[in-house]
Amino acid sequence: MSLAYIALGANLGDPAATVNAAFAALDQLPQSRLLAKSALYRTVPVGIADQPEFVNAAALIDTTLAPEALLDALLGIEQAFGRVRAERNGPRTLDLDILLYDDLTLATPRLTLPHPRLHLRAFVLQPLADLAPDLAIPGRGCLAAWLPAVANQGICRL
Repeated sequence: MSLAYIALGANLGDPAATVNAAFAALDQLPQSRLLAKSALYRTVPVGIADQPEFVNAAALIDTTLAPEALLDALLGIEQAFGRVRAERNGPRTLDLDILLYDDLTLATPRLTLPHPRLHLRAFVLQPLADLAPDLAIPGRGCLAAWLPAVANQGICRL
C-alpha cells in the first residue's frame, strides 16, 4: 500500500457540500481507503480573480493504485461531479490533485510528483498541515517551514 495526499477544491454550486461528497468518493476508490481528511478552508482564487472563492481541503488515502492509475481515478471523480476543463485556474465544480505519493518524485507528461506548486499555496499547505504538520516534502523540506511564506494568502478555516 502507498500513502497519497490529495488536494480538493471547488468554487461552483455548493462547494462545501461538493468537497464533502468528494471525500466520500475518495473513500470508494478501488484498491484504496480514505485514512484522514482535513478541515475545509475558504480561499481566494489564484490566477483569475474574478470568480467565486474556493473551498479547499486535503485527504490522505492508502492505495495500491499506481500514481497514473490514481490520477485517472481522480479525473473520473471530477467528471462525475461535472468538471469541465475550460480555462487554467478558472472556476470549477471540483478539482482533485495528487500532491504526494509516498516519497516518490516523478515527472511524466501527465503527472509531476510532488505537485510542482504545492509549497507556494496556502490553500494546499494549510489543509496538508492539518493532516501531517511534520510532513517532509521531497525536494522541498518540511511542510511547516513553507507556511510562513504563504501566510499573506487569503485562507479561512470553515
